[in-house]
Amino acid sequence: MPRMLDVSDAVRAEIGDEEADRLLAGENAPGSYDCTSCRTPGDSEQERTSTVLFIGDETAVLAFAHAGCLPSQVVQVTEEQLQGAVRSISGDAAHAGVPQADPAQAAPGQTGQSMPTQAPPEQAVLGVTSGLVLIAGELHPALVVEPTAPIARPGSFGTTGDDFLPLLIEQGFLPVAELSSVPPVLHGWSVLLAVGQLHAVLQPSVSGGQPVAWWQAHQPLQVTDSWRAAANKHQQVLLFAAPVGSIGRQPREDLLRDALDRAAVAGRLVAATLPLAGT
Repeated sequence: MPRMLDVSDAVRAEIGDEEADRLLAGENAPGSYDCTSCRTPGDSEQERTSTVLFIGDETAVLAFAHAGCLPSQVVQVTEEQLQGAVRSISGDAAHAGVPQADPAQAAPGQTGQSMPTQAPPEQAVLGVTSGLVLIAGELHPALVVEPTAPIARPGSFGTTGDDFLPLLIEQGFLPVAELSSVPPVLHGWSVLLAVGQLHAVLQPSVSGGQPVAWWQAHQPLQVTDSWRAAANKHQQVLLFAAPVGSIGRQPREDLLRDALDRAAVAGRLVAATLPLAGT
């Protein structure tokens, strides 16, 4: 039976016209599936379904999602994440979900470690904390990014100072004086949330190809059910960034909000709204 599948041009280019046509005809696509974003059941015979192709260095895994949760797209991930997904799934790996690993917590006040940033000679990593932020009477899913050390401009070896915020402003993030309104959408950037876990913050590729990871979790980070529900509702995530020492580890969302307010008043906060897993 034909499936109500969305197969983007990018996915079709990777899997080929023949395989894409077989999927649309229902030959290789499952009827029922667990959405790779919200993890609730879906049925490609009854509702629009997106094909999401995760590509590692040597392996590719095709996943399925509600079209309302994720668009059909190609996502570059590490081979380690992809192999972890294959190992954890029984049955046909071609119908596997997105990469999984033993999660590090990213609930309010808890921090996950990122890939190293370009900050010689001291190697800094980006700490990422998730939480719900109340703006204009509505709760919004947010990520708060704070480095563990000052960030130097690439190529500026031997210099002092912290260029973290100027570098982000050059990318389109805006300074925040107070948390009274949702920041503008920064097109080209996105937040990858899959299998109920946070995988990466993606930025545009300088070559104009598929987005690349600006921050990527060593292991997918667990978020709360309420955070994930808010992200699926709004289809976007607020990203706040502050220099080292501005926010700190906050054990509760109210304390995290207080720290954000203090950083904003001090002129040490930038922000943008990022689409959820958009390309």
